[in-house]
Amino acid sequence: MFIARGFDAVTLDEIAAAAKVSKMTIFNYFARKEDLMLDREDHLLLLPFREALRASAKGEAPIDALRRPADRLREQKHPFLRIDPRSLDWWRTVAASPSLKARLRELEDEAAEGLALELGALKPDGLARLLAGMIALTVRSAREEGVRVLERGGTAKKANGSLIALIDRGLAAAQAIAISKSSAPPPGHPEVGRYLASRFEKSNAWGRAGSSRRTTSRNVDGQRENSGWPANGR
Repeated sequence: MFIARGFDAVTLDEIAAAAKVSKMTIFNYFARKEDLMLDREDHLLLLPFREALRASAKGEAPIDALRRPADRLREQKHPFLRIDPRSLDWWRTVAASPSLKARLRELEDEAAEGLALELGALKPDGLARLLAGMIALTVRSAREEGVRVLERGGTAKKANGSLIALIDRGLAAAQAIAISKSSAPPPGHPEVGRYLASRFEKSNAWGRAGSSRRTTSRNVDGQRENSGWPANGR
């Protein structure tokens, strides 16, 4: 109903009638109408990523920990990290509804705060919040780019390739900032421009190394390659 007519055009009375339940029954399971559409709340809140940070080994780089759930979602062909014609209709419906977009942004803000708490051991500083915001923005920007590619007539393979590439670039940039926090010149210093250029180049190199690492063969009998997140994957 939402995809066919638009989220805002469908009333709760119509939903209840179609489901043969009362409106109160709906509210027993969903706090708001928007949650009927945004029903993958755990993933929109980036809970798999937050749990990976919580379970990371001592001394493990946070970005390395974040790659594990991303790789797992890709292998599962989970719709959270996959763009195809079916999911395109879903994201178009979200984009056409002001209330859904507002609710999605609330979830993204909550996701960033949760990531900051994990990165900052429950006491996040400015750097932890910066990194958390970058990670949340990376996921959203990558998804939006995949949608744009498909809307412009690109294939699902190309759309997902763009999504994956942006996630790699975003995580590489976050990694570069995390490891350089103690070596950056102060604001206004004449070396700031050169420093930022060098960090950007290193983040690109890190991303290229990650892409190379993920092109190794998945198994010895020559079946499909493991590219971490395949071009036609999540």
